[in-house]
Amino acid sequence: MTSAASGLVVALDGPGSSGKSSVGAAAALRLGYRFCDTGLLYRAVTWLALGRGIRLDGHEGAGPDPARLVALVAEIELVPDSDGRLAHVSVDGVDVTDAVHGPAVDEAVSAVSRVPELRTALLERQRAIAAEPGGIVMAGRDIGTVVLPDADLKIFLDASVEERARRRAEERAVDPDSQEGRYILAQLRRRDDLDSNRAVAPLRPAADAVHVVTDGNTFDQTVDAVVGAIRHAEAGVAASGGAG
Repeated sequence: MTSAASGLVVALDGPGSSGKSSVGAAAALRLGYRFCDTGLLYRAVTWLALGRGIRLDGHEGAGPDPARLVALVAEIELVPDSDGRLAHVSVDGVDVTDAVHGPAVDEAVSAVSRVPELRTALLERQRAIAAEPGGIVMAGRDIGTVVLPDADLKIFLDASVEERARRRAEERAVDPDSQEGRYILAQLRRRDDLDSNRAVAPLRPAADAVHVVTDGNTFDQTVDAVVGAIRHAEAGVAASGGAG
């Protein structure tokens, strides 16, 4: 898609709490790449929908209201931090990044993200971000399979559901063995199942993805692994004459 001189387009996928956002942002910073956390878009739509009383889990099997969800997309903006990483989300000029990571959003975001009309509405926005000049790490759940199938490098970041639940609990200062910690584990298992079995853009590694399993890794070790994979891919592009 690009050349080694300008940086690669990197698709970074993985399940919930696999570290895509934090690891991807750190790797991008080290490499001088841009970074985009596409999950923020779905979380922001979910947060807005919850706040406005839009149906998400309807009665008698009815799903979310597609038209009303799609209408929310125009209100959402991804905002760069001081290092140029699109890791913040703004609604009406207000930074709501912390709010969109709340437990209510955790519980509802899978139902929202499997709405085909919403995924279509967000697809071109994500591709437009990736097409801007400079290398980019774009993190999500279907980047390598749907959003950027021609990415220069696809990485699938994974860890056991127990490890991911422990990390999320620690982020929230919760004992993993407490009732709340067990709830986090149950919710991650539920989301894994929903994301992997949804009809549209299910969570799965791209056939040509580099797998990075992070159980037992420190954060820095995982960042090192991702940076190493990107630098290896850069060298391959350079050796082939810069054609991605």
